[in-house]
Amino acid sequence: MFPPFTLRYARLPERFYAHFEPVPVREPHLVAFNRPLAEALGFDLAAFDAEEAAVWFSGNVVPHGAEPLAQAYAGHQFGGFVPQLGDGRAVLLGEVTDRDGRLRDIQLKGAGRTPFSRGGDGRSPLGPVLREYLVSEAMHAMGIPSTRALAAVTTGERVMRGIPEPGAILTRVAASHIRVGTFQYFAARGDIDGVRELAGHVIERHYPALESRQDGERYLGLLEAVQARQAALIAKWMGVGFIHGVMNTDNTSISGETIDFGPCAFMEQYDPKMVFSSIDEGGRYAYSNQPWIAQWNLARLAETLLPLIDDDSDRAVERATELLQRFPEQYEQEWLAVMRAKLGLASEKPGDKALVETLLAAMHRGRADFTLTFRRLADVAESAAAEASLVELFERPEEIAGWLEEWRERLAQEEPGESERVQRMRLANPAFIPRNHRVQQALTAAMDENDYGPFETLLDIITHPFDDQPGREEYMRPAEPTERVFRTFCGT
Repeated sequence: MFPPFTLRYARLPERFYAHFEPVPVREPHLVAFNRPLAEALGFDLAAFDAEEAAVWFSGNVVPHGAEPLAQAYAGHQFGGFVPQLGDGRAVLLGEVTDRDGRLRDIQLKGAGRTPFSRGGDGRSPLGPVLREYLVSEAMHAMGIPSTRALAAVTTGERVMRGIPEPGAILTRVAASHIRVGTFQYFAARGDIDGVRELAGHVIERHYPALESRQDGERYLGLLEAVQARQAALIAKWMGVGFIHGVMNTDNTSISGETIDFGPCAFMEQYDPKMVFSSIDEGGRYAYSNQPWIAQWNLARLAETLLPLIDDDSDRAVERATELLQRFPEQYEQEWLAVMRAKLGLASEKPGDKALVETLLAAMHRGRADFTLTFRRLADVAESAAAEASLVELFERPEEIAGWLEEWRERLAQEEPGESERVQRMRLANPAFIPRNHRVQQALTAAMDENDYGPFETLLDIITHPFDDQPGREEYMRPAEPTERVFRTFCGT
């Protein structure tokens, strides 16, 4: 069933990981399977059997050619450094080459207690597995780089998270699972050779254009390349109102993908200080802080690479600092590109940033829904008659009315082409996101009633985020006061 494995990470020195066989579960049952992703990865689906698949995706049987391992890494968690974290419940089976020739990790998440579990049980409740499945697939459908969900399997066992909850295992696919924290793991031990070997592996796998550079330039180039991807990624998050919730360095992917969907959420009423994570009591990872936390995390990556950038430590710091100081400008360029697309602007004008910020301020004061504001703006671009449906989102309608005049004046500076503009706006502004209350309803039905219908319906809706989907308009609306979800949890 599985395509052939390559074992590039397993061929790195053994201090990079711990060999670990998934711990078998009592009664595996396949509850979700991503057939389009499986086909893209090269799985043989001609004789697909759900019961057999449950055995594979639970880890009860290790596929031929795999060498399961738990990866070592460290990380800053809410600003405090932990020198050893690692995969406490995840097992990397190996890598496969997909039909487009790209290398992809296949990992089982929730596969048992590993040497890095630090007292944890190594398992995952069903709720976090289904949440990650929904949100990661929604992110992919919106064009945001993300790990993806291949399968979800229930285990027939219970895990304790205050109360007994049904257990589950997620099969996760990623460009790789290498993090800023992976570099920190070796740097914290003074293992410069380990940092160098890891950097070489990352360059070969993700940034091969750097291989021709001289040593110092190669590693500075690695930092530059990771920074560019992070700037683009965070700008895309901000463009859909996504709040990650735990932007620790161990959750910052070197490949530039969104990874680890714990207490994440999509904002409804626009508030730049919005926090959903139950463990982020100080608001460190609030919506508006995400770009600057990304820069902070990149600085931690830079620290690990300093000995490779230049033998002269002062010169290495100077060169890395100069690069990191470019991040705000890089991010702003990426963010403005995202926001111009959302506003239907194809050209660049000096006042565009102020135009965006004025709209966001009006949304904040008017307590307007982030997603619907931009989606209905596309309707207004098509027909002025749609303006009433936009204005009704605002508790202070006069603010958006004044902004609309500014926006129309700006649109007048664009090349003609209304139909193309509207189409572009609708492809930049999703109609459907995984709204928190809808996600929670789907998880509750699955966990409490063994009913996966709401999960399957929501999954189908959010993987077509830009379509109008007649008959499903209720999934576009924000939560009613009694439905609101204010806190989300890691579930680890």
